[in-house]
Amino acid sequence: MNSCCGSCGFGCEGGYPSAAWQYWVSSGVVDGGNYGTKQGCFPYSLPNCDHHRTGKYQPCGDIGPTPACTKQCQDGRTWTAAKNFGSRAYGVSGVANIAKEISTNGPVEAAFTVYQDFLTYKSGVYSWDRKSQQLGGHAVKVLGWGTDGGKDYWLVANSWNEDWGDKGYFKIAKGKNECGIEGQIVAGTPKQK
Repeated sequence: MNSCCGSCGFGCEGGYPSAAWQYWVSSGVVDGGNYGTKQGCFPYSLPNCDHHRTGKYQPCGDIGPTPACTKQCQDGRTWTAAKNFGSRAYGVSGVANIAKEISTNGPVEAAFTVYQDFLTYKSGVYSWDRKSQQLGGHAVKVLGWGTDGGKDYWLVANSWNEDWGDKGYFKIAKGKNECGIEGQIVAGTPKQK
């Protein structure tokens, strides 16, 4: 999707989560494993790198060009045969509806505003420091929710690898639309084969 969806945004420069979900419904997305694997049709084409932490990978550095959409499977299948489609994509609003969507259909995607203090998150329930500088937007996967030290939170998987945050995850305040995370939720259901 990063390489092939022209309507989803700007490749490695970011994009629009709702457009990506709609692309899955209208055009389909091929399968593929992580970078460097031989899994599926089109494994992820960018290497892991260290985001805002020193870890086992090289620092991420400047954003490079988005890899080309070759429309060729590395596992011998045709591009068309490797596609999976969504039956529908939709927005979800309201804390109770978000929780119901996760418990019924699985993780959802959220977009939120990233502030400077988020880069150094390690544990606990994140609430942004109102003095912290705004850096931009980011899309993440919301997996569940809970309570930690009396604070309600959403459990979220970040894409900055397992050396960042709490092994690649973070908790963010739930029920307060913290950093706008509850205001931009999208999800979808797969088409049955």
